[in-house]
Amino acid sequence: MSHHHNRATFGSKIGVILATVGCAVGLGNIWRFPYMVGSNGGAAFLLIYIICIILLGLPVMITEFFIGRHSRKNAAGAFKVMAPGTKWSLIGYNGVLAAFLILGFYSVVAGWTLEYIMQALDGSLTGKTAAEFKLDFEQFSSGIVRPIGWTIAFIALTHIIIISGVKEGIERASKIMMPMLFLILIALCIRSVTLPNAEKGLAFLFNPDFSKISSSVVLSAMGQAFFSLSIGMGCLITYSSYFKKDTKLQTTALQVTVLDTLVAILAGVMIFPAVFSFGIAPTAGPELVFITLPNVFEQLPFGWIWSTVFFVLLALAALTSTISLHEVATAYVHEEYHISRKKAAWFVSGGVLTLGILSSLSFSVLKEFTIGGLIFFDALDYLTAKIMLPLGGMLICIFVGTRVDRKILKAELTNEGTVPFHFFNTYAFFMKYIAPVAIGLIFLNELGLINRIIKLF
Repeated sequence: MSHHHNRATFGSKIGVILATVGCAVGLGNIWRFPYMVGSNGGAAFLLIYIICIILLGLPVMITEFFIGRHSRKNAAGAFKVMAPGTKWSLIGYNGVLAAFLILGFYSVVAGWTLEYIMQALDGSLTGKTAAEFKLDFEQFSSGIVRPIGWTIAFIALTHIIIISGVKEGIERASKIMMPMLFLILIALCIRSVTLPNAEKGLAFLFNPDFSKISSSVVLSAMGQAFFSLSIGMGCLITYSSYFKKDTKLQTTALQVTVLDTLVAILAGVMIFPAVFSFGIAPTAGPELVFITLPNVFEQLPFGWIWSTVFFVLLALAALTSTISLHEVATAYVHEEYHISRKKAAWFVSGGVLTLGILSSLSFSVLKEFTIGGLIFFDALDYLTAKIMLPLGGMLICIFVGTRVDRKILKAELTNEGTVPFHFFNTYAFFMKYIAPVAIGLIFLNELGLINRIIKLF
């Protein structure tokens, strides 16, 4: 066990929680969640989402924490320690690769947030019609120099935090950014619910119409629960490998899950009253954030201030996620290839930059270059979100359910018996039998196979 003593750890309990919440909270909560709610019938989706978070998200998060802290290794190294000489390490490689590929297209969207902060500040979002917002977004995202410039800027920002280390970089940044993110989000929520007709938006979000529930809504909610908690991409395993031995894994998982869900719900409270107040449909996709919302803010007094604050919020959420994704790949390169952390970070940043430039150009000069009918950006998104993450999550459950000695699992999750785990047997049963099946269903649904199977019968 001697190789563990010099491993970096988070310095404080609050640091552990804020860094891990930062890892989970990202554009998935603030951008993807509201349009998933919007396109899946509102409150009914929210209700099922919360059930999925409790029944699936939380147990799988606890499991990833177990793997990370027990092995004290990067996402790929963890499985080599726990199942040496087997093919199980492929789960870890899947996580590292997924994190790396997600960072490739995520940093492009993250870069867009910086462009929009600038536009809000210099007044170029003022006095435009909805059609002009749409045109401007399309012109900007299909440009070459500016989108790539912002992508480089965002990767550089992430890189600086990563090379500063676990305590000085990740933990310190999370302690500043997460409280800021919550404050901004709450301020925007207060502004939104004081708009005329705001109650329509709140009713849409919190008053469930159970007739809207269908199998596809359930599966979408289950999928969103996974993305929202960053399950299956190696982030939670990597971060928990920096937990101290006395960190309470169950409590930390519960706190992270609650805060992550709170951010998603607050994002809904920020968006739906505003959208309904101005009679705009809560439509899907990137449009909601870059076209619909600036249009809403412009109709408010001091619109440019609200726009600026909103895009700062988005940039913060994106940055907490790019840090955790970068860390997954950096920790892997640093530990498995025995090179310094700085060199490893440069290696990862260089690779991500290449993917980022290709992703950005896929909206312009590389538009004709498609993979399976998808532009490069969408192909990365599809491969990671619909295949690699559910697959990783499912295999992690199977691994812990079938390969790990239950005594070891219980000892780690109860800190050698000092912390009670009342539902341990239920949890173990869940991991072994229910979670893999549930995630398998998400997987088939994301690939569009469930509908095909239903049609056969």
